Amino acid sequence: MKNIFYTLLISVLVFNCKTSKTTSNKEDEKLANIKQNDTVTIANDDLEYEIIIIEPGFNYWLMSTARPEGYYSQQFLEMRNYQYVVAWNQRVLQPLKFDPTLYELQIDYQTGIDYGYDVNYKLYNYFIYFQLTYNERLTQLLPRI
Repeated sequence: MKNIFYTLLISVLVFNCKTSKTTSNKEDEKLANIKQNDTVTIANDDLEYEIIIIEPGFNYWLMSTARPEGYYSQQFLEMRNYQYVVAWNQRVLQPLKFDPTLYELQIDYQTGIDYGYDVNYKLYNYFIYFQLTYNERLTQLLPRI
């Protein structure tokens, strides 16, 4: 009788223990592919500039978490980017006070140049991503999505 009980118990456990199947849709696959590509390059041959952002997880965060393109006006992005760039460049120049592995290179961002919406959008979102990821505040403004 005990053997039958244990056999039934084991049978019930075996039949009830299924591996859960994950159903992935096209959006999940797209985000997974984006997560693998962590380099974002923004280039414009007319103005002869190039921005390369190599940051693990940024591209995925940009597609999955950041506000969509068009949410902010270009004027808003330019204003915030200028503030963030000034703070960033000050930290690059003070390697004893700020971590030089976080602030390696200065950013040449000039207010008189129209970099276009795409550059401003990605640069702004990189600053937000950076502040949230590394728990750094570049300005008095709270980084928010």
